[in-house]
This record gives sequence, structure tokens and C-alpha cells, in this order.
Amino acid sequence: MLELFVLESCPYCRKVMDFLDKENIEYHKIDISDKESENSLIQIGGKRQVPFLVDVERNIQMYESKDIIEYLKTIC
Repeated sequence: MLELFVLESCPYCRKVMDFLDKENIEYHKIDISDKESENSLIQIGGKRQVPFLVDVERNIQMYESKDIIEYLKTIC
């Protein structure tokens, strides 16, 4: 399962979500406007930056929308 930490107002997050939707890739969106979700992001990734992708099945974690989209292209 893919988990994507986002802020709805973030254009880079929107870019990744649009790609996921266009490619019909299932993912769990986690909005860090919720303090608990923000704390989870910092605990997992080490910083408060979005978008942040976690591919649980492949043990992959990454920041940067461009890198995330390039990675997603390899798995879809």
C-alpha cells in the first residue's frame, strides 16, 4: 500500500495526487494539517516536508514530487 503525506494547499502534493488518480493507483492520503499526522510524518521521514511517499510493500520512502512521480512510473 502506498501512503502519501500531503497538505491540500501544496501544489507539489496536488501534482503527485493528480498523477496517482490519472494512473488509477490506489493510495492512502494522509493530510498533515492534522497534528497527529504531522507528528507521524516527522517520526517516519525526519522532517516536515510534503509530499512524502511511503511504499510499505517495497520499504521505500521519498520526498520531492518529481522523484515520487518517476518512482511511481516504475511500479505501475
